Amino acid sequence: MYLFVDHLIGSLCLLHESSSLRLANSSTYKPSITLFFRQNFVSEYKQLRLDMSRLVFLFIISMLINLSQGVQMPYMTTDPKEVAGKSFDYIVVGGGTAGCSLAATLSEKYSVLVIERGGSPFGDPFVEERKYFGYPLLNTDEYSSVAQSFTSLDGIENYRGRVLGGSSAINGGFYSRASDEFVKKAGWDKDLVQDSYKWVESKVVFMPELTQWQSVVQFGFLEAGFYPYNGYSLDHTLGTKIGGSIYDQCGKRHTSADLLGFGKPNCTTVLLNATVKSIIFDGNKTRAVGVRFMKSDGSSSKTYKAHVEKHRGEVILTAGALGSPQILLLSGIGPENHLKDLDIPVVVDLKQVGRKMSDNPAISLLVDRFSQNRTLEPPQVAAIAEGFKFILESEVLPTNITTTRISIAAKIAFPKSKGRLKLNSTDPRENPSVKFNYLENKEDLDACQEMVLHLQHVARSETVTFFLGTQAQDKLVAGDEELKSFCKQNVGTYYHYHGGCVVGSVVDEDYKVEGVKRLRVVDGSTFEESPGTNPMATVLMLGRYQGIKILKEREAKEEERFLSPQGSPQPQP
Repeated sequence: MYLFVDHLIGSLCLLHESSSLRLANSSTYKPSITLFFRQNFVSEYKQLRLDMSRLVFLFIISMLINLSQGVQMPYMTTDPKEVAGKSFDYIVVGGGTAGCSLAATLSEKYSVLVIERGGSPFGDPFVEERKYFGYPLLNTDEYSSVAQSFTSLDGIENYRGRVLGGSSAINGGFYSRASDEFVKKAGWDKDLVQDSYKWVESKVVFMPELTQWQSVVQFGFLEAGFYPYNGYSLDHTLGTKIGGSIYDQCGKRHTSADLLGFGKPNCTTVLLNATVKSIIFDGNKTRAVGVRFMKSDGSSSKTYKAHVEKHRGEVILTAGALGSPQILLLSGIGPENHLKDLDIPVVVDLKQVGRKMSDNPAISLLVDRFSQNRTLEPPQVAAIAEGFKFILESEVLPTNITTTRISIAAKIAFPKSKGRLKLNSTDPRENPSVKFNYLENKEDLDACQEMVLHLQHVARSETVTFFLGTQAQDKLVAGDEELKSFCKQNVGTYYHYHGGCVVGSVVDEDYKVEGVKRLRVVDGSTFEESPGTNPMATVLMLGRYQGIKILKEREAKEEERFLSPQGSPQPQP
């Protein structure tokens, strides 16, 4: 399969589609409600379009260069027998948002097996086409749906990706980087972070063409005081901005699975519809040597094994904030008491596995009066409050296959409340139990009250009410007690849950699991807070970033071994 065709088509779409984004990038453009409806909007747009023609031409030329290079996907199979008993330099458990960028990077020099519990996103219109945005969440089942639903012990329904590409195949596709403060706190190499972001962005990130409702709601954000207006930006900055998108200009989604085509396809094998049961350790239980896995569809309980190369191979978990801690626990790495309750032999008594689970409390307001049949719209615009405390976005979501609602939602960016993940059983296909303790901390409840007021200001804005044909209400919710009650009754999720294998508690600064060798975790489970407006960009970056770090670390060790076979430095000539 060749991906350059998708990028070429996306480039050609730029020539004829209307572009509110380019207008927003004009140095002379100042957002105002009046300008939004003025007749000379068209003439200003035409002039700006002429200015952009040269850039568009150069972009198309760059895509044509890809034509000569070609982007070929690696071999994929659903037959576990094809990989059973074989050895690889790296086994990546979970072909999700981080796993695909990691696998593509490692494959540049070594053999990689990716084990994904779901199927392929390619050719699935409900994944790939923007006009079906949100549909995968309407139809979930136990073993095969691309989205797997789960309900936390808080009683709030949530979802996790179960498809190659992970949650990047079922989310809103909004792309925005982490803040500089987040990168600094993580202790990452700033230059390598930038390079890793750019690698991802050059392949699966696009400048969105603002859809009708997104054009409206950006003015609603500005009316509500979310200044400055930053136009199109991938950075995490205060105010209102247009973010990047993994939907191209023709409405085709580009998931992290696309990144597999930018590694070495002959060095990568992807096993689909297979669920990892546990990690295999050596006789001393000190080193990961492989994994056990089974078919995901429940048709068979037969267990298969794959191994890593004897001297330098590693197992890397990229199964997400639910999957990675779950696999560690199933493998005997976690709190001893919990493991013994399920008769799981203890390999490492690592008490923080499954701890520090967090989900950003969210409130969503439906601003249209009743269900309609509008064109579905994923978020393209974000409002970021002072102090980065709240993130606001808006969507046109499906309620079923024929009706939609318009939602304006906000999340608390830095919740204080933390929860825990535990196993329900030893079946790896069953969701673990998790409790996030939404709004348990008083600071979160206080923040939620303030957040609801922000949402009301947007919902009552002149632009939003004019577009929807409604009248602004003086008060929707008022008073501390009413606001508290509203928050407790309506708190939900932004689907940005994280934690469970946090750096410094479960993995070290190199993302190696404490107490055992050749085992790492590289995904959102290592985060103690959610980066940026949405974590997808940073999780995609993290796979690339850690892949490069691993390659450099291995190269240094092999060079050291070559120069000093007996472990002592050789005299220099």
